[in-house]
Amino acid sequence: MKDHTKYAFAKALNRLFEHQALDKITVTDIVREAGMSRQSFYRHFKDKYDLVNWYFERMADKSFLQIGASETLEEGLTKKFEFILADRVFFTEAFRSKDYNNVENYDYNCILQFYTGVIEKKTGGEMPEKIRFLLEFYCHASITMTVEWALSGMERAPKDMAQLLIDALPPDLEFYLKELK
Repeated sequence: MKDHTKYAFAKALNRLFEHQALDKITVTDIVREAGMSRQSFYRHFKDKYDLVNWYFERMADKSFLQIGASETLEEGLTKKFEFILADRVFFTEAFRSKDYNNVENYDYNCILQFYTGVIEKKTGGEMPEKIRFLLEFYCHASITMTVEWALSGMERAPKDMAQLLIDALPPDLEFYLKELK
C-alpha cells in the first residue's frame, strides 16, 4: 500500500512533466495532480527530488543492482537503459534538472557505491587509490553519457548504449567489473 501511494505521486509528476520542467513544479502541483494531501506526500518524501530519486531507485533495483547477482554487466546496463526509455518523458524531464539533489547526482552516487562494493569484495578490502580515481572518472563519464542520451532523444538502442559503456571501461577497471556474473 505504501508503494502504491508513492507510485501515485510518481504518476502525477509524470503527467505534470507534459507541461512543466521539474525545477518549476511544486509539491503543491504534485499533490493536487495526485489528488492527495501534502501531509501524505511528506510522509513518504522529503521533496520532489526525493520522489524522482525514489522512482529511479525502483528502476535500479530491477536492472542495475542485479549486476553480479543474476545479471551480467551488459544485461544490467541494458535493462537500465530500457527502463529509462520505457518511461522516457519522466526521465528526460528528471535528467533536465540542475538541482543539487537531481537524479543525475543520485545515479552517480548509486553506481559509484555499487561498483565500489563490487571492487572491495573482489579485492578483499579497500580499493587502491588509482582504481578509486578511475572508478570515479568512469562513473562521472557514464552518467554524463546517460544524460546526453536521454536529452538527445534516446535514439541509440539500450543494448548499444550498454555496450558502449562497457567498451569505455578503463582496462584496470575492466579487470574488476566486466565479468560479474
